[in-house]
Amino acid sequence: MNYRFQNLLGAPYRGGNVVILENTFLISPVGNRISVTDLIKSQTYTLPCEASSNISRIAVSPDGNFVFAVDENARSVFINLRRRVVLHRMTFKSSVSTLKFSPDGSHIAVAIGKLLQIWRSPGFRKEFFPFHLVRTFANCDGTITTLDWAPDSNYLLAGSKDLTVRLFSLKKFSDYKKPFLFLGHRDVTVGAFFGTEKKSGRVDKAYTISRDGAIFSWKLINVDGSDTPEAKTSPPPSPGTPEQGPETESKGDIEFGDSKRRKILEDDESKLDEFLLHRGKWELSRKDFFMQAHAKLTTCDYHRGLDLVVVGFSNGAFGLYQMPDFVCIHLLSISRERITTTAFNQLGNWLTFGCAKLGQLLVWEWRSESYILKQQGHYFDVNCLAYSPDSQLLATGADDNKVKVWTASSGFCFVTFSEHTNAVTALHFMAGNHCLLSASLDGTVRAWDLFRYRNFRTFTTPSSRQFVSLASDPSGEVICAGTLDSFEIFVWSMKTGRLLDVLSGHEGPVHGIVFSPTNAILASSSWDKTIRLWDVFEGKGAVETFPHTHDVLTVVYRPDGKQLACSTLDGQIHFWDPIDGLLMCTIEGRRDIAGGRLMTDRRTAANSSSGKCFTTLCYSADGTYILAGGRSKYICMYDIAEQVLLRRFQISHNKSLDGVLDLLNSKNMTDAGPLELIDDDQSDIEDGIDRQTRGKLGYNLPGSMLNKGRPVVRTKCLRIAPTGRSWAAATTEGVLMYSIDDSFIFDPTDLDMELTPEAVDAALLGDNTQRALLLSLRLNEDSLIKKCILAVKPSDIPAVATSIPFKYLQRSIEAFADLLESCPHLEYLFVQRVFIEVSMLLSREQKLMAGLSSIWILRNHSLPSSGNGV
Repeated sequence: MNYRFQNLLGAPYRGGNVVILENTFLISPVGNRISVTDLIKSQTYTLPCEASSNISRIAVSPDGNFVFAVDENARSVFINLRRRVVLHRMTFKSSVSTLKFSPDGSHIAVAIGKLLQIWRSPGFRKEFFPFHLVRTFANCDGTITTLDWAPDSNYLLAGSKDLTVRLFSLKKFSDYKKPFLFLGHRDVTVGAFFGTEKKSGRVDKAYTISRDGAIFSWKLINVDGSDTPEAKTSPPPSPGTPEQGPETESKGDIEFGDSKRRKILEDDESKLDEFLLHRGKWELSRKDFFMQAHAKLTTCDYHRGLDLVVVGFSNGAFGLYQMPDFVCIHLLSISRERITTTAFNQLGNWLTFGCAKLGQLLVWEWRSESYILKQQGHYFDVNCLAYSPDSQLLATGADDNKVKVWTASSGFCFVTFSEHTNAVTALHFMAGNHCLLSASLDGTVRAWDLFRYRNFRTFTTPSSRQFVSLASDPSGEVICAGTLDSFEIFVWSMKTGRLLDVLSGHEGPVHGIVFSPTNAILASSSWDKTIRLWDVFEGKGAVETFPHTHDVLTVVYRPDGKQLACSTLDGQIHFWDPIDGLLMCTIEGRRDIAGGRLMTDRRTAANSSSGKCFTTLCYSADGTYILAGGRSKYICMYDIAEQVLLRRFQISHNKSLDGVLDLLNSKNMTDAGPLELIDDDQSDIEDGIDRQTRGKLGYNLPGSMLNKGRPVVRTKCLRIAPTGRSWAAATTEGVLMYSIDDSFIFDPTDLDMELTPEAVDAALLGDNTQRALLLSLRLNEDSLIKKCILAVKPSDIPAVATSIPFKYLQRSIEAFADLLESCPHLEYLFVQRVFIEVSMLLSREQKLMAGLSSIWILRNHSLPSSGNGV
């Protein structure tokens, strides 16, 4: 029952920006979740926390402890990356175009439309409202598109759609009236970056990049002279900068009162020896162009240490240039689609590229010209999946005609088969663990060799058919596939590939076939409201038929072969005895799976009958419970013996998907239909044109009534690992993997029938407290652990402490902290000095981790006063 979300496969990247942390970890948004990839160990995991909708921008603190993510609905989450928990949530007033942490980690710059807001960054301290707005700049005339902090965290460069880049100062100065303007671009600015001297590290240049492929280099001169009277006067404005008026404050500085502003100005004027960028003069040193005809520059990044610029274009090409001489190092094409994000790592030797349309994520080492990471998800929804017999591999098939094989533990795809010419509908692993079968709507069933990564056999029919189900007998001699159009089941020989038999009798599409695990009986389910059992080897045709009152959607065998489960269109799960042909029980699941209203539904979720049925079933490894999913946001787990719902898993809280909300907001309903489904395309990302001819709202004219469509949340396939430790679901967002909660420690070493609570009591009676404590830690029984801790004699503390394995240390500290709070023998427990004895045997790193855990546990437990100063 203690299954928890573990990972998300099938979609390594879906849009937004990516960040490389500590030259090792690649952080990327995947829908409304955040994925972290270890580039050294080739492992990936997805944070269990979710945003309210698809994440558009992320930022990581310089120390790597926090992730700040903002979704499409301007709702943000502040996440502790180490602990993988959400610390704070906040909603902005409008959509956020970009955000970035300051180099010292104390502030976060957030671009909200034309406004640039500076927020104080929350930390580990507990506060009622951790976010504090420090300053707001309202000087931009267009939406801000790019941000960059100076190394000293005092200045920012902000580029916007008004074709300008502005220099903002975080502090208040008497001679700082309006931001300096970098002008000259003829298109929207995509990037703006500070450049530094290699020796001193001071800012001496800046680069601005526009969407038409132009890069301007700016040089900072006349920054010294703070001791001269001229230093206190305003620097000469750049060409096109508005004249500085006599007012005493910028119109964008709207956060401070007069008294507070006056005090800040006095403090800053006393520091005349600081390196102040706004007192220098910026001049345009050179103009360069990337010369990519008929392609727009879509993304860029700059590495300050190596003075390198990488740019990505809408035609899938990217370029790497050495600045300031503008020397092209690499100019390559990685796809035919638009590159949506690029990023350097800290060392500058790795380049990261993301393509949202293809779900592609690449990490490329430009010096050796080799790939560090190359992952691409399915272009369309995943239709089917299958676990290998040893639970190490997971295969997925989708509507993009591809079959991908993933390593379940690392979450990496290591091979992709693309020989199918139509959607892949069914997958099946053979018993040998090195052969994978796939069925497709292109009329073929293919066998794949997972050693040589090739298609070694193809099964076809005399006339083209569309296959939607697939099965193989336990011995692996015959292959069976059900069809969508001819309502037949075809049987082939695995060794020769020859068609052996065609099973006819169904009067509807055969959407489910499965072999019995114990014999050669084949069970098939069809939309003709029947389940049929076939004896494939004897050739007797249908052995028995189980009729139903509604269409049968899928069928599965229990692992021992003594029970058969099927789901019908009326939302029920029927359990049959395949030997006696008797109906054993029925589970009514309409109320359990119900939930979620589509945008186009005329009825509420409670009154709608659509989607209230299970389209996929999966038995547990021991056959005691069953998982069921369908066209709903829920996956249900049932206890078969008691016929009760044990647990409901909600696969997504992403409001960008249709069917997640049970109640819709009536404000979003217009005469033209739901507001979310109306194409009011105001975006200028693709073609560089602001389409404002339809009016302000976008749905005033009939020409704007275009339904963009939204993906509907659903579960297409469920499979549980043969080990029973994890299960996977093919959903709209990708392949969700759930595994047993690892907080329950299970150590199978020295495990036998004698490891029971009675054995712990017997060890205590025999004065063997060391064995009793170890047995209680393996059983993970809280009462037994506390009982054994209290039973340890002071003279036996060194021997007992040295016998505790390190992985059980945290569990013993938790029990000890609980005893400190509730047990009256406080002084006695302190005398035992368990922590001191254990720490003597730990390494330096283990001591630090154990000490921090102890401090945290003890600080979160209120200790009772003992009365004697302890």
